Amino acid sequence: MENKDKFELYKNLLREWSSRMNLVAPSTLDNIDERHFADSAQIANFLPHNANIIDLGSGAGFPGVVLAILGWRVVCIESIAKKVNFLTEVKNQLHLDNLTIYHGRVEDYIAGLNKNKNYVFTARAFAPLVRILDYVRPVRGSLFLLKGVHVLEEVAVAKQKYNFDFKLYPSQTGDGFILNVEKYRSF
Repeated sequence: MENKDKFELYKNLLREWSSRMNLVAPSTLDNIDERHFADSAQIANFLPHNANIIDLGSGAGFPGVVLAILGWRVVCIESIAKKVNFLTEVKNQLHLDNLTIYHGRVEDYIAGLNKNKNYVFTARAFAPLVRILDYVRPVRGSLFLLKGVHVLEEVAVAKQKYNFDFKLYPSQTGDGFILNVEKYRSF
């Protein structure tokens, strides 16, 4: 199945399942390609090609499923069973063998990671930066987060608790930013 066909099937599943549960804002269902797919896909421009991605709080699969369609190995972490069922259906129907769905809490998954490896974490509409850093603090890695216009306020709050390097890249699809965080450590 071509990527174009996978995205079309994903869009159909998203519309179908959104009629039964809250996956995305109903106002965005007429603009899934730009609002969700293109927004998530733009993060791919910054990811290492051989990275294994861990998507925190995947929800409807943004950006994790989009990155899996584009070829990355991705683990989507989701704690809500209904959303896990949706992600599993997407994985199965799109034949995404490079996608793993983890049903549980982010901190539980991270607790089981190898502390000597580097990881690449992604998230969209998941949590404030300081809370994400609280989750990933036990392991080394990089963060590539889709954030809104108040990202510098989140950075300022996180800088009160953590040292880290960061870069901001303007979103190509809206008013927000891609926030890349490296070398994070608590005081």
